[in-house]
Amino acid sequence: MSHAWMPTSPCGPRCLTGGEPTVGAPRAALRLTGAVAVVLVCLLAVPVLPVIGRDRFARLVFRALLGAFGVRLSVTGGDALRAAQGRGALVATNHVSWLDIAAVNAVRPMRALAKRDIRAWPVLGRIVAAAGTVFVDRESLRSLPATMATLAETLREGAHVYACPEGTTWCGQGVGRFRPAMFQAALDGGVPVRPVALRFRMADGRETTAPAFIGEETILESVRRVARLRGLVLEVRVLDEIAPGRAADRRELAELTEAAINSALDRVVVVPAQRKRKVTRRTAQAA
Repeated sequence: MSHAWMPTSPCGPRCLTGGEPTVGAPRAALRLTGAVAVVLVCLLAVPVLPVIGRDRFARLVFRALLGAFGVRLSVTGGDALRAAQGRGALVATNHVSWLDIAAVNAVRPMRALAKRDIRAWPVLGRIVAAAGTVFVDRESLRSLPATMATLAETLREGAHVYACPEGTTWCGQGVGRFRPAMFQAALDGGVPVRPVALRFRMADGRETTAPAFIGEETILESVRRVARLRGLVLEVRVLDEIAPGRAADRRELAELTEAAINSALDRVVVVPAQRKRKVTRRTAQAA
């Protein structure tokens, strides 16, 4: 059952921009075929990942997946993310689309924190589980402490873990409140948080929400819409790390991360009124 603290987003079909350039039906079908081929290759490779090298293979797969959909990746600050070897970090991004995780892993392959439902997905569930994903049951608050303990241990062991603190997707025109629970794992693990800002644009520079996976639509509907876009650019901006000692508690750490990403995206912080002054002040200090 869902609960009052279940992450929700006000985004829906009305948030989708229109007028983006598109490709014809044959090319869109070819893109979908290419994406299916990438997924199948990935599935067949699961048993031999330890032999061929998980990180190198993952980077190639995610770049191939983006390429299959005609998505151009534009990365700023990627070297800082790739250079952090041998120590863990919680990599937190705003959450817009199913393309988000592909973009981050195309820069640097890493484990992820994902909702438990994904584990049951046909084909993809097995691939995600094989990648060392830490699963969270969003419908069970009782299981959250144990999941965060597992995440903290994973971070303490030196892993980079990708997570979406909003807990659900937004259209990209705004960023939702960052839930503080997962930031406790970063504090307990003694690792920094690495904010990463994601933005979708078309080749002509205008921002688009067409790749967003929002509202009541199915994943298949979103995939088809992305396959029809011509000239989609996914911008990945890797921001400065937030050291574990910089925040007094998980709530403050969540606010600092949220403010950093909003500042990078020039977004208005969508938070309850009692928190606006605190976040705005920190944003001004960071500037």
